[in-house]
Amino acid sequence: MTPNSELKNVVRIPIEDWIDLHTFSPKEISSLLEEYLLECRKKGFKKVRIIHGKGKGIQMNIVHSFLKKSPLIDSFRLAPPEAGSWGATIAFLK
Repeated sequence: MTPNSELKNVVRIPIEDWIDLHTFSPKEISSLLEEYLLECRKKGFKKVRIIHGKGKGIQMNIVHSFLKKSPLIDSFRLAPPEAGSWGATIAFLK
């Protein structure tokens, strides 16, 4: 691949206090969350909402497994009903 073709594969997402994972495949989630949470911490966010969807729980399990191991995370819980209920997770950054 040439440098220009590699740039075409880069997905740029805005750094906000929430992220919707619906457009990402399960294999991309861990590396995406690692980079995303690092950027959130740089921006000074104390908590972020990770929208993984309700479905079969595959993405939720991947997200929770990642968050349990991440040194960036203080704690996490499912979102309240008005923020997505069990279709989203609220992560509290260290």
